[in-house]
Amino acid sequence: MAVISRLFGACLRGFLVALLIATPALLLPGMSPDTIQVVMLVAVFAAILTVFEYNSVYPCLYEFRDAPPFNRIRFSCLFVTVFLLAVVVKGATHPGLLAEFVHAVGLLIARAIDFPYSPVRLVVLLLPEDAPLQRLDMLRAMAGLSYLISLISLAAFVVVMRLQRWPLRSGSFNVWVNLPTFDPTSGGEVVGRLRRDSRVNVVLGILLPFLLPSMVSSASDLFGSVSATNPQTLIWTVTAWAFLPASLLMRGIAMGRIASMIEFKRTQAPISDAGLLPA
Repeated sequence: MAVISRLFGACLRGFLVALLIATPALLLPGMSPDTIQVVMLVAVFAAILTVFEYNSVYPCLYEFRDAPPFNRIRFSCLFVTVFLLAVVVKGATHPGLLAEFVHAVGLLIARAIDFPYSPVRLVVLLLPEDAPLQRLDMLRAMAGLSYLISLISLAAFVVVMRLQRWPLRSGSFNVWVNLPTFDPTSGGEVVGRLRRDSRVNVVLGILLPFLLPSMVSSASDLFGSVSATNPQTLIWTVTAWAFLPASLLMRGIAMGRIASMIEFKRTQAPISDAGLLPA
């Protein structure tokens, strides 16, 4: 029964991952058959990888696999961001009540945080100077929406961590299963390395909203401004701009939490009997 339950959960996760990747292609009109085929191929590959990862006993790539709701919050943030941004882009050519409402909310948030050298201003500057006002407003609304969703997901994780004693809510925490890329035997003290990785992730999460627009702008100078003309590229670029920093911040907070747990566990561990030690 446990094997069937694990397989069903893995297949469900794989389907959701495939749906996430295919969402822009499903919502946006006028997609070419070649684009749809490429998107479907990537979606199927990601779904297969997710099924194998969650159905296996031994971990491979996904972190915090058995420490919900860390990955659920990140996936929800990513899915909602992609869906709403696709709705905004679709509304530019096929207006509707939902598209207008989402666009208005995003534009309201963006205008509140759009000031010189702000992350939203840097994203808007990705467009060429002669870009039409409608496209500027659309990109500004997308930036505001994605930034708001990332902040909400980060706040939700912090609240869950505090109120539900994450990651101990579901029982014991296995560092090897939940941090497969972290090797505790590669040298250095485990707590110190966890705290160092936590600080690095937090710093990167703070800096990436400012660095990513510059990186995309440099790539556009070399390969052309595809991010401003291709709807799917625009959606995924803005999504990555908001999701990656929030994901790194969540990972940094989580690793800091684990380091504190290990340190607390060591202080509470019973002292070994001196009579069993060699003289």
